[in-house]
Amino acid sequence: MPGFERFGDLEREELKDVLDNGVLMRYGFEGMRNGHWKAKTLEMELKNTLESNYVQLVSNGTSAVSVALASAGVGAGDEVIMPTFTFVASFEAILMLGAIPVLVDIDDTLGLDAKAVEDAITSKTKVVMAVQMCGSMANMNALQAVCSKHNLLLIEDACQAIGGRYNSKPLGSIGDLGCFSFDFVKTITCGEGGAVITNNKDYYINADGFSDHGHDHFGNDRGAESHPFLGYNFRISELHAAVGLAQIKRLPEFLAVQKKNYTVLRDAISEIPEVTFRTVPDGGEESYAFLNFFLPNLDSARKTIDNFKENGIDACWHYYDNNWHYVRKWDHLKEAKSLFPISQEIKDALNILSDKTFTQSDHYIGRNISCLIKLSWTTEEVKARAFKMVQSIKASI
Repeated sequence: MPGFERFGDLEREELKDVLDNGVLMRYGFEGMRNGHWKAKTLEMELKNTLESNYVQLVSNGTSAVSVALASAGVGAGDEVIMPTFTFVASFEAILMLGAIPVLVDIDDTLGLDAKAVEDAITSKTKVVMAVQMCGSMANMNALQAVCSKHNLLLIEDACQAIGGRYNSKPLGSIGDLGCFSFDFVKTITCGEGGAVITNNKDYYINADGFSDHGHDHFGNDRGAESHPFLGYNFRISELHAAVGLAQIKRLPEFLAVQKKNYTVLRDAISEIPEVTFRTVPDGGEESYAFLNFFLPNLDSARKTIDNFKENGIDACWHYYDNNWHYVRKWDHLKEAKSLFPISQEIKDALNILSDKTFTQSDHYIGRNISCLIKLSWTTEEVKARAFKMVQSIKASI
């Protein structure tokens, strides 16, 4: 998955251009930068790649989710439905705005189950947040239908899925807003960076200001700009944007390598009758950043991951026992362990998680193994890895 495996001359040239120019901030300093605008140029490239009218770069994927939510008017007391399988950034971004994360089950796509979403809707629900985990997607048609029926916003966290598509549209461009991460271990990286995309001009204007202290960005004098609303600092730097600008130009190359390596591994594992694969909804194509498959039960999944480690098969995870990506281990969320006081309303909502069970999610995550697809593998290394994986799985069933 990570583009850092393929750093080359293009990244170095873009970085050198920023350093030679001397302006590291994305805004202002027009007289010094001589027309060099890395963040603005990357936003234009992302508009084309992600087929969206508006793109706002931010400092990271977590801030992208918070900015997207805030731009759509989500805040204190609003409920945001999110999946039990995601990264901790999802609920962090919601809580930062004083909103309430409502966790619901996933299905065999490893994404939000539309029925579980509908069952969780209350008068306080404002957003359904689909998280396109591990390079693929939830059943977006079903989620769109639920959101349309109940007049809810649909926000896509596509931080792990750039390059994936659904019904001929890029992931991230399907909902009212989409979020991306360009951190060090994403398919394309800025080192640290993120983006909010939308076709709604008002949401874009809000994102543009909210991510930069509320600046309206009118005119060429930053000190004279007005502040229509409160904002924060979620800016990306020109250095980070420069790396991303080089990487976005190489995205087709990265996706092709991911697909090739993914296919070798999947073809080998598919010969094991007991193994099944995550469901990709009709009309969807993964980004091939991860290979996700199911073992018959929890015990065989645990044995498989242990055998992988013993045989030197790295970058594979059993998320059921993982502290970052599945609700089972999120004790700091369930116990509301905050450095600052949080509202009683949020405490009450989180307290529900302490005793809540997610049997359906356990059924899928407990049996799932997720394997990162690297760009740096040689053909021989991929074939050798496939052989080791097959032997390890067979020994675990």
